[in-house]
Amino acid sequence: MDNWLIFFNVLILSILIGLLVFMQKKHVSFSKRVFTGMALGILLGILLQVLYGSDSAITMGTLDWYSIVGSGYVQLLMLIVVPLVMVSIIRSIINLNTADQLGKMASWVIGTLITTTLVAALIGIGSALLFDLNADQIHIGQEQQTRGADIQEKYDTMEEKTMPQRIVNFIPTNIFQDMTGERPTSVIAVVIFSFLVGIAVLGVRRKQPEHAEMFTKMVDAVFSVVMRLVTIILRLTPFGVLALMANMIASTNFAGIMELGKFVLASYVALITMFLIHLVLVALFGLNPMTYLKKVIPTLIFAFTSRSSAGAIPLNISAQKNALGVDDATANMSASFGATMGQNGCAGIYPAMLAVMIAPTVGINPLSPEFILQLAIITAISSFGVAGVGGGATFAAIIVLSSMGLPIALAGVLITVEPLIDMGRTALNVNGSMLSGTITSRMLGTFNKGIFSDKHAVVEQTEA
Repeated sequence: MDNWLIFFNVLILSILIGLLVFMQKKHVSFSKRVFTGMALGILLGILLQVLYGSDSAITMGTLDWYSIVGSGYVQLLMLIVVPLVMVSIIRSIINLNTADQLGKMASWVIGTLITTTLVAALIGIGSALLFDLNADQIHIGQEQQTRGADIQEKYDTMEEKTMPQRIVNFIPTNIFQDMTGERPTSVIAVVIFSFLVGIAVLGVRRKQPEHAEMFTKMVDAVFSVVMRLVTIILRLTPFGVLALMANMIASTNFAGIMELGKFVLASYVALITMFLIHLVLVALFGLNPMTYLKKVIPTLIFAFTSRSSAGAIPLNISAQKNALGVDDATANMSASFGATMGQNGCAGIYPAMLAVMIAPTVGINPLSPEFILQLAIITAISSFGVAGVGGGATFAAIIVLSSMGLPIALAGVLITVEPLIDMGRTALNVNGSMLSGTITSRMLGTFNKGIFSDKHAVVEQTEA
């Protein structure tokens, strides 16, 4: 009987996918199809919750099949991250004709990411204090204890390395290893290698122009193929969002969320506040925040449902270039750097809130100005090298809590609501990287305001 019910549930997903395919054939806009996929996923997830419960064998079996569409889509995006970032950055630097702008570009991108992370940390501190969050208020059961033990074990393996040593890990020693995504910092290592190759080509162009021209033609050819591959995979976004959202809703422990409702609310108040600050910054740099919002929504929806900043890199780059008017080099740099450093949600708000919650348990006054200042600075500095995949927030929390002398294991107290909060954190992370690209391109004079103002210039253009 269970197998027949699972088959029926999979059939429902297939019918909904068919509806999205029909919308695509009717040339319904990409954004509307992504929104529809998200809405249908929510309804399907609620249906599974009501009929079977979040932890039933039928639900688990159904979600296992759904993951072929949802998780499969995320894996396809991860598949193209390395070739997309590598070829795009090399091509962008070659087209610059000079390496003079690279330093300014990197400074603005990294500076914006770290500065906004500092602000995000302050917002997280403020929200935790406003809602009077305290780790002692949470019942610590077996699940929380197990999670705490896992976090402590991670810390024990990290403790041997200092911050400078972790930064040195950004530098690749084996580019082929990093192309497999073997290390948490693999993406940024690929970025560094690509920059070096691009700069080398600029040097070759001065001494051996014929060789440089040959290499440039080869890169252009590979770039065309990679972008076509990106186009093919991005067409699957509405289907991936549908399955991912259904999986998330159906597997969510709503009883646990109700128990920790105040912590969820405080987290989303902080996340939404920081997102509004992003829009204010867009306005301060002379752009319409509502136009910006409309153009980044599809990317943010995917980030929200997938919980993967690294997986969102292809959509991130596409949105910046095709919808916002950011130049090619800046879009690639900000999307790549934003997946590994300066993440406003995972490396800014989350560890800051945890520190404020845990401080009273060891007799530290979280209202102390010294504590708040130290926490904000440490959070911003520690945001380097946070992996843009699931677990990045835990990595950031370990660094911040250990630097503040707070117990690491207590970071496991929010495990019940972790997936729900992580969705909002990831969306904020990705928006922060798109914001850094927009600001950088605007400051360097490479921003195409015509594309930004064109309501038809959106992510869906990658489908051409």
